[in-house]
Amino acid sequence: MFSYNEQWPTGAWSFSDPESFLQDQENPNKNPLASFAPSRFKNLKLMPDIESTAREIVNAAIKVHKSLGPGLLESVYQKCLAYELEKSGCKVECEMPLPVKYEGIFIEAGFRVDMVVNNLVIIENKAVEKLLPIHEAQLLTYLKLSNVKLGFLLNWNVTLMKDGIKRMVNNLKEY
Repeated sequence: MFSYNEQWPTGAWSFSDPESFLQDQENPNKNPLASFAPSRFKNLKLMPDIESTAREIVNAAIKVHKSLGPGLLESVYQKCLAYELEKSGCKVECEMPLPVKYEGIFIEAGFRVDMVVNNLVIIENKAVEKLLPIHEAQLLTYLKLSNVKLGFLLNWNVTLMKDGIKRMVNNLKEY
């Protein structure tokens, strides 16, 4: 079963007016996640923010993995990664519901984004033997539904963390 609501579900992302998230890029102060909107990425000043956040994520992931190694549950890595990112000054949101907009209403379809960092990058954590195409499809779905440009698929069950990092970009039409 799924639930639907004409209002943005409580606790979903971090703003009160979903229409501004999807349509109003003229007033970024109205919506704390205005940087998610694809047209905002036409401004090249945002690109260094995304790349800076990406570097923070990779560095923090490598640090956590060096400390813990492979073999733990993904939830352990997620909490440690969130801690490291917050220590470095990043804003981290974990287990964020991601509703689907359909015919003008928001449907809580059960999607949950593992991590959103600085409102710019999505992280999907895995602790599996091998990343599969379904894992990539999951992250791409989250990127498309949220209009976020960059995401990381992190597989913690590897000997070297660099082998478990997959960077994925949403193919937005505005580029």
